[in-house]
Amino acid sequence: MLDLSKKYPRSISRNGMSIELSVFTAEDIDDVHQFACSLPEGDLQFLRIDITDRPTLERWADSVSKGQRYTILARRDGKLVGYGSLNRRELHWMRHLGEIRVIVSPEVRRIGLGALLASETFDIARDLGLTKIVAQMAREQQGARKMFQDLGFAAEALLADWVIDRDGKTRDMLIMSFDVTGLG
Repeated sequence: MLDLSKKYPRSISRNGMSIELSVFTAEDIDDVHQFACSLPEGDLQFLRIDITDRPTLERWADSVSKGQRYTILARRDGKLVGYGSLNRRELHWMRHLGEIRVIVSPEVRRIGLGALLASETFDIARDLGLTKIVAQMAREQQGARKMFQDLGFAAEALLADWVIDRDGKTRDMLIMSFDVTGLG
């Protein structure tokens, strides 16, 4: 398991805003729950897990404690405003893969915080020896697609009707990937 205590917590500045980065632990469940419940419905629609559900957050914290997931939280003035998560694949034949998930509160979008959180997870992936990072999103998530393209991700697959949203409507899923070994 990777020790992140030398790197976090730390403060960074984005567009004159002070942002505190820290590692997600079980003590953060209430903050993540409050953050999730404050997000617009459209942001929650395509999340892989229901982060408004406390038992789901408890399982998430457990997976972090076991080194299956690494999550970096971003706070502004003590309030959680986003996270970046690197999720390791449990299957032996996919052990070189990690999946990145990033979400940022609408109030701090367009300042580069999502890209920063993605970069933080890249560093973790590299430190873990992972060689490929994937990102999955619904085709309609143009903002996410652009962010990942700007980070160097390339589209690998478009799967028709692969995602079902909260209203039961099927959507196409886009899979993008990035070769970590190609990072400078």
